[in-house]
Amino acid sequence: MEHGGDLLVLGVLFVIAYVLGRLGKLIGLPSIPIYMIVGLLASPHVSFFPLAFDSLDVELIAIFGLIFLLFTLGLEFDQDEFFGNARALLLSGGTRIAINFGVGFAFGMMVGWGGREALIIAGMTATSSSAIVTKLLIELRRLANRETPVILGIAVVEDVFIAIYLAIVSVVIGGETDVGAIVVELVISFSFLIAMFVLARWGGSLVSRLIQTRDDELFTILFFGLAVAFGGIGELLGVSDAIGAFLIGLVLGATRFRARIEQFTLPLRDVFGAFFFLSFGLSLDPADFGAVVAPVAAAVGLTLVLNTAGGQLIAWISRLTPAEGLNVSAMLQNRGEFALILATLSTAAGLDPRLVPFAGLYVLSMAVIGPVLAVNSERAGAWIFGRKARSVPAPDAERDRAIALAEAAMSGEPEAQEVAAGEHPSTAPVPVIEETVPDVASALEREETRRAEQARLQSDGAPDAEHPREREIDPEY
Repeated sequence: MEHGGDLLVLGVLFVIAYVLGRLGKLIGLPSIPIYMIVGLLASPHVSFFPLAFDSLDVELIAIFGLIFLLFTLGLEFDQDEFFGNARALLLSGGTRIAINFGVGFAFGMMVGWGGREALIIAGMTATSSSAIVTKLLIELRRLANRETPVILGIAVVEDVFIAIYLAIVSVVIGGETDVGAIVVELVISFSFLIAMFVLARWGGSLVSRLIQTRDDELFTILFFGLAVAFGGIGELLGVSDAIGAFLIGLVLGATRFRARIEQFTLPLRDVFGAFFFLSFGLSLDPADFGAVVAPVAAAVGLTLVLNTAGGQLIAWISRLTPAEGLNVSAMLQNRGEFALILATLSTAAGLDPRLVPFAGLYVLSMAVIGPVLAVNSERAGAWIFGRKARSVPAPDAERDRAIALAEAAMSGEPEAQEVAAGEHPSTAPVPVIEETVPDVASALEREETRRAEQARLQSDGAPDAEHPREREIDPEY
């Protein structure tokens, strides 16, 4: 069989994706919409582009992309974060998902495509793209921000929701009408789900012994085979290949080889994931966009309003400032791979074909609007809430720095002048948080109060906990 022409076209498409991706990085765009746009341009439905390709030619590789997107999601799931802060995370993340999902389902019913289609639309609008959110946090250097743990915690809750939602929706959209059969399928789905979660939670050491090998090649073949095999098992059990891949990723992520698996998995996810998004773009027909422009515009507006208001609710629950709540909402506006996965599942289930162009246009819109909002959220927060956003030292360092500056201002000593000018080693950068500028007089007053209390304790015979000699035994002092 001759494949030279197809290989040439496919290779050129990926080179074009690289070039557009580099340009997109300059304005903060993630890679997902770039791959979709390249696929859309090369679609057989678009005649003005010189290169044409059929999505069926890369269908199997695109399925690998779907599997590895969910496999990595399970692999990176932070069980300690979830179980250690389950109550707070479920309160903030669960409230957000419930509101988004409920309003999304009502909106889907108003669109009038059907009940099962409304369930898919609700899933598309309920959760953000963890891949885009994580990349933005890293690229915008916000990992140290106060709101970042809340954002990542919500992403963890959304991962749990995705697993449960996929187990349910795969049964509901499967076309089964007999109530007894539906109940049996749901029992099977949740039994599989619970068994894998239990294995991930308490069977990590056992699985580690089963998969250990020093040979990198065999190790890669092993987890690749497990991801694909459990994708097949998931589909055979009626919970979809995506959820099967997610669950085996969850189990492998609980082993001591998690970091090693991630090292080999991420390049596979990026390559196969690019095939998935490219294939989805190839399947889009711009002629179908006209029928979904109005629903997509309404969905985008609804998403922006709900998530902005939800960000303030999360800020109130998590004791963040309104400006930090705006950062939360801007980060979580992004939609991506999960909406496309649901569109793929809807096609396989024979649901309304308008769901595919709806998902494509919705993701393209939100994957562009979301990063733009995230990039400008801090500036917008400072303007809206009337505070000058700036980075200042964390509490302990804030006190010491304020005292040093005040003493330097009142002293004529050269070293003190260096401190005031920021040239002394003691003025080296320290960890920062987003807060208002500290008041020097207040800092001096707090320090005098602390010293008076320290003197009182010493007169009572208590040890001086703050004196350096008392802390020399601490190697980190």
